[in-house]
Formats: sequence, C-alpha cells, structure tokens
Amino acid sequence: MQALLAVSRWIDATTRLIGQSVAWLIVVAAVISAGNAIIRKLFDMSSNAWLELQWWLFAAVFLLAAPWTLAQNEHIRIDIVNERLPRWMRNAIEIIGHVFFLLPTAALVAYTSWDFFLTSYEQNEQSSNYGGLPQWPVKFLIPLAFAILFAQGLSELIKRIAIMNGDLPEDGWGAGHPAAASARAAGLLDVPGITDEPPATPPSASKS
Repeated sequence: MQALLAVSRWIDATTRLIGQSVAWLIVVAAVISAGNAIIRKLFDMSSNAWLELQWWLFAAVFLLAAPWTLAQNEHIRIDIVNERLPRWMRNAIEIIGHVFFLLPTAALVAYTSWDFFLTSYEQNEQSSNYGGLPQWPVKFLIPLAFAILFAQGLSELIKRIAIMNGDLPEDGWGAGHPAAASARAAGLLDVPGITDEPPATPPSASKS
C-alpha cells in the first residue's frame, strides 16, 4: 500500500503543478479580452484569431485544472444525505463512484476523443471563422485532460482504500484528499501549549 500511496502522491503533485500553472491562463485571457475591446473601440478593428484564443485559454483552464480540483475535493456537491451517513459508508460510496463512474467515463472519453483529435490533425482542420485558428490543438486538450483526470481518479481511489484500511488519516468530511495537511495539523496539536480547544473567555469579557 505504501508504494501505491507514493504513486498517489506523485500524481497529486503533478496535477497540482498543472492546475496551478494553467490557472494563470485566466489572467492571460482577461488581458487579451481587454486588449481586443480597446482595439475594437479605438480603431474599429477585431480579430477572430484573438477571440478564439480566449476560448482556447478558458478551455485549457477548465479541462486541465479539473484533476487538481478533484484532488482538492472542490467539485460542487449537491448533497443532503451523504453528510448524514457514517464515514465508512461515505468512503464506500466514493469508491463505488470512482470505480463504476469516474474512471470508466474518463477512460472512455480519453479513448474516443483521441480519434477525434487525430482526424482533425490529419485534415489540418481550420476554424470556420475567417482568420480563425486551426482546431486540432485545442481538440488535443480533450484526450489529454481526461487522461490526467483518469490518473487523478486512480489516486483518489488509492487514498480512499488506504483510509478505509487505516493506512491514511481521515481528514473529516470528504475523506482524506488533503491527508498530508491533516497529518501536519494533527502533529501541531501534539506540541505543548497548542490544543484544539477554543481559548477561554477572559473574565472581563464574560462580565461585559
């Protein structure tokens, strides 16, 4: 299990690096958008290539940061039942979801979208808009992103199983995604003078 956890940590570190890097593309997209708007207003000029580049950048952030979001357990959950269940059942549900839904879906999309990309690349597919960009580079993002998402799904599965086996600490609701941070926090609580109890109310404050 320790070897699998080492693989999980490597996957987490990789997806974190990718996610944090592509997040800066939002700033680039905002600068391009503002530049396009200024040039259009001042010089009555526009460019489909620059407009499409904004879409490319947003697509890159949306697709390539998704595995990092999964690692941080930050995907939106509409959940009124799960938090009322015992932890072992929540972890079991997560494992079932990863094995039967996330991993097969990610693998299927990565596999089928590869041919989608290759066809576009072989045809040197161009934008339908005048002066637009070639389409195959952005289509490559789809199989790439879902392959990374599949790897991150494996990492999450490893961590869930390790938590249920007692090889990884539970970090509260959501079950152990930032387990290393949880372990560091637990270590801090062992330091003399640092506890998880709230500070006592000063006598003067209680009287007021």
